[in-house]
Amino acid sequence: MSTSPGRSGATSHGRREARERALELLYEAETKGTTCTAIVDALPVAPDPYATELATGVDDDLAAIDAMISDHAKGWTLERMPAVDRAVLRMATFELMHCTDVPVAVAISEAVELAQQFSTEESGRYVNGLLSAVAQQTRPDG
Repeated sequence: MSTSPGRSGATSHGRREARERALELLYEAETKGTTCTAIVDALPVAPDPYATELATGVDDDLAAIDAMISDHAKGWTLERMPAVDRAVLRMATFELMHCTDVPVAVAISEAVELAQQFSTEESGRYVNGLLSAVAQQTRPDG
């Protein structure tokens, strides 16, 4: 899956809200043992297109995303990470791998803010460090 620049047409504020909604979808899917696609399909009103793109994109490329995170996770396995942190990392890694219209700094900053808001202050620092390593591998010129 590849995202061309401007695909969603969302504003930065709209994308912030879409990321938060995608995080909710990812978390819900994991806690229910299902996919984001199944969650989205069951909703009476479809979420923002960018939220759907992020959540279902993680579903579609989960193995590669988890491998990328695991390669850079120092001292942690995916299973040991808090579920919210895992969802944030998956979403941001998807953005770094596939959404080339999103600047690296924006993807990382938004993920750190979500981790701090919904997890812990320590989560923000961990997410920042891990995603910085992911970005160096996925977008060395970014």
